[in-house]
Amino acid sequence: MLVPLGISVLGTAPAQAAFSPDGLDFYVDSAMGPIKNRVFRAADGNTSRVVYALDGERARDDLNGWEINTDIAHALTAANINVVMPVGGQSSWYADWNSPSTFLGLPAGTASQQSGSGVTQVLSGGPGKSYTYKWETYLSSELPNALRDRLGLSATRNGIFGLSMSGGSALMLAAFHPGQFSYAGSMSGALDLSLPGMRDAIRVAMVDAGGYNVDALAGPKDLKWQHLDPFQFAPKLKANGTHLFLSAGSGLPATLTDITTTVVQAMGIEAVALVGTKAFAARWSALGGGNLVTDYPAVGVHNWTNWEGEMNRMLPDLSKNIG
Repeated sequence: MLVPLGISVLGTAPAQAAFSPDGLDFYVDSAMGPIKNRVFRAADGNTSRVVYALDGERARDDLNGWEINTDIAHALTAANINVVMPVGGQSSWYADWNSPSTFLGLPAGTASQQSGSGVTQVLSGGPGKSYTYKWETYLSSELPNALRDRLGLSATRNGIFGLSMSGGSALMLAAFHPGQFSYAGSMSGALDLSLPGMRDAIRVAMVDAGGYNVDALAGPKDLKWQHLDPFQFAPKLKANGTHLFLSAGSGLPATLTDITTTVVQAMGIEAVALVGTKAFAARWSALGGGNLVTDYPAVGVHNWTNWEGEMNRMLPDLSKNIG
């Protein structure tokens, strides 16, 4: 069941960019080349309270999806939190990959970039194809150092959250970089990669979202999968004392009149995310529990309306546990 669902991860049509004039374009040199970020400063001017907002599978190269589709930057800055939105990273899982994404050994750019389905883009150029994605290194070293040195923002006791693809990524970064991140949040994330069909679902989703080959991230037997699987590294988060927020909707839309083909796809994906999120929560409880807030709304599908609501419900706990 999971394989066809994976095709539609974040499969809603792209919204028109909702650029906010309050954001600062902040470029940082990296092993991947210059990376754009959007930075929104806390209302009270503090530099100690910082949160990173990670994008989803279909991350674009102009703006972060949180800025395009929601107004969370305003809510967070009003709560005196500085917001960092990295731009880009489509299908990256915000990880350090083993190699550039290629298929059949053919170099990127063999075919021209196409719009639409990623199946037509498997041989096209693009981010992570002519070079190797190194997003974990970027988010845990190059970006926080630049934010500290150029803007004075703290690189310790930060928060980080993500949705769908990046929900598990947020937990991964907190697990392996505890000096930087004291708080992590996952909305509709894939938090148990050992569930039947999950690896196949990721493979199909990556092809659909930009034409990426998951084997360039990690091969089938690569131990890196343990590094990427929240269910596996949960004990590290527990030992770190990380505060967590986990959420996933029921997969039911608000009303029956909301049901469209896209919503039906989003219903199934969210139901799968709920299973993995509850599996992780049970694992956390078995480890002793504590430092965890969960939210499982009775209605909610795999879309930005759900995630914006979850971020607002996370905000009080986030605010107490950063800076």
